[in-house]
Amino acid sequence: MEPLGDAEAFSAMLAEMVADQAPRVFAVVQEYGERLDGRIAAWGMAFDESVAVFGTSGNMFVSPRSPEDMTDRFCAGVDVTPRVVWAQPR
Repeated sequence: MEPLGDAEAFSAMLAEMVADQAPRVFAVVQEYGERLDGRIAAWGMAFDESVAVFGTSGNMFVSPRSPEDMTDRFCAGVDVTPRVVWAQPR
């Protein structure tokens, strides 16, 4: 097989592929009471056809469902509401 262009062109092609397929990053946060406090319970990555969630306590979940469908794993009582917050690049 022939190389796909020179080193510079190949690097540019790979960079474009990574940019096109990069997952969206989000956090699952737990809100305590009615805006009394909150914490990040997990970090996640949303791909085109799956979601990977890494709990801050070491748990890991992979699912073909949406990020919002993963919040049920982070319910912790009647006064704790889990929700998804999408990370915004700075």
